[in-house]
Amino acid sequence: MRRSRSFPGSPRSAQAGFSLIEIIIVTVLIGGIVAFAASRILGGGDKAKFKLAQAQVQTLAEKVQSYQMDTGNLPASLNDLITQPGGANNWLGPYAKEADLKDPWGTPIEYKVPGDNKPFDLVSLGADKQAGGDSVKGDIKFE
Repeated sequence: MRRSRSFPGSPRSAQAGFSLIEIIIVTVLIGGIVAFAASRILGGGDKAKFKLAQAQVQTLAEKVQSYQMDTGNLPASLNDLITQPGGANNWLGPYAKEADLKDPWGTPIEYKVPGDNKPFDLVSLGADKQAGGDSVKGDIKFE
């Protein structure tokens, strides 16, 4: 049996591998997939903070109601949940910590007495830190 010889530069001696174009295309595709995945994962951060703010507003409302049950009055401000105000009989606090008074974006939760059609209102302004908005940028209110 006779073997064929291959010489340098002949098609048989060319090394198998990827061309530069193929490597660039694969790199761009991988980069696109990573960018898409990162946007989905990192974009979920505001959604998680929105859900946390909803729970936080609800919990803070329960603390306000607990204060009211103990003292017979609503707090004049949310700071009354942390330190006993003058003239608050039967105050059994502290009812909250300072960190409880800010939403996950670091904005103070708004408190208003009397509220709109309720004894009090609690509102987190959401991700945009401005009144109004929709989705994660919308206001989160105690219902």
